[in-house]
Amino acid sequence: MTQSLPQRKLGQHLTVSAIGYGAMGLSEFYGDIDTAKASSMLHEVIDSGVTLIDTADMYGRGANEKLIGSVLKTLPASTRAGLTIASKCGIDRNSTSGYNRNINNHPDYIRKCCDESLTRLGIEQIDLYYIHRIDPDAVIEETMQTLADLVKEGKIANVGLCEVSVPVLQRACAVYPVDVVQTEYSLWTREIEDDILPVLKKSNIGLVPYSPLGRGFLTGKIQNKDELSENDFRRTNPRFQDENLEHNKRLLQALEPMTIKYNCTMGQIALAWLLAQWEHIVPIPGTKNPKYLHENNQASLLKLDAADVQTLNDLKNTINIQGERYTPEGMKGIF
Repeated sequence: MTQSLPQRKLGQHLTVSAIGYGAMGLSEFYGDIDTAKASSMLHEVIDSGVTLIDTADMYGRGANEKLIGSVLKTLPASTRAGLTIASKCGIDRNSTSGYNRNINNHPDYIRKCCDESLTRLGIEQIDLYYIHRIDPDAVIEETMQTLADLVKEGKIANVGLCEVSVPVLQRACAVYPVDVVQTEYSLWTREIEDDILPVLKKSNIGLVPYSPLGRGFLTGKIQNKDELSENDFRRTNPRFQDENLEHNKRLLQALEPMTIKYNCTMGQIALAWLLAQWEHIVPIPGTKNPKYLHENNQASLLKLDAADVQTLNDLKNTINIQGERYTPEGMKGIF
């Protein structure tokens, strides 16, 4: 039986569960992959009341969308109708190997990717379609016109942009409304508070923070990178390198007293803090463990005192997180 979670308005047209689900890790990047377990996990996600499921064509080079599509076709029509499926294009990994990739926002590429995603997902319309990274060699006005045309054709319902700067967002919105912006945002990644977040609030554009738990760091369960699988990309992530990780643990020390006060986990504090920043924020934590899925969902019911929210807000003034968000390859397309 499908449970229910608190709902939030995301942008102008979408209403989704207050906590969404990032499906990327089911197909790549975070250790070994088990398709059967991944399928079971998606069913658990849906049964738990999560209604926003986030994927992209680059995750597993299409494998993640195929996985989601295989689950969608097993659902009753009423259950499927209650889900918002979000996907993305713009990171081209087809001509490269490993984690290397090219950023491509050209109209013909977007159209090709959209059609391929629709086929893999087995649906007629993608509820929310993002440009995954902004291509500096493409014209954003042409990119947005392509997305507007896809809306008109019924292939996508709502338009999103990821990791976008304020000037590019403003140019984009002059062509066609952007419903949602997705970017990294958490207690250890706060840059958007100085520029993009105020613009989103003013324009009522929804915000979907990815990696809201700092790629697992904010759960307090990762003590050193050697605990991670050999094929876990965090082993090379700058923030998880030895000296940086030890320094960054100061952030966890600040969370610990609140876990006692609220009788909850560090991860739940981190998610509740995000939800307290604005009513149109919907984070998308990802996990392969049903236990952690339900912990994350419970954060939507956790209300932090205003004083505690302010204490957490102020941490960026006292704790300088060390390490870039990604390796140089991963920073492509991030402004």
